[in-house]
Amino acid sequence: MLILLRALGLFVLTAVAEVVGCYLTYLWLREGRSPLLLVPAAVSLAAFAWLLTLHPTGAARTYAAYGGVYIAVALAWLWAVEGERPSTWDIVGALVALTGMAIIVLAPRR
Repeated sequence: MLILLRALGLFVLTAVAEVVGCYLTYLWLREGRSPLLLVPAAVSLAAFAWLLTLHPTGAARTYAAYGGVYIAVALAWLWAVEGERPSTWDIVGALVALTGMAIIVLAPRR
């Protein structure tokens, strides 16, 4: 159980690093904010890539499972940072993605 909680925490940290890096880049490109935002964006995206390497399973399986957590974190960001409450369908979609992630992560291995 501890390994599962560690993996979930690592997935959440990885997703936050990716969302922050992409959001800062978005602010620069789409909102006309300072290009200096690219510095923390690059650091955040580098942290994202590094965090992916800390997962114990193979890269492809890690990326597939990570996708479900990323969706949930992105919707939480939408609500917390952008002030837009996720719709019922957003939440249902995130739950479907998290279910898929759980199947990938919890499937018995040989």
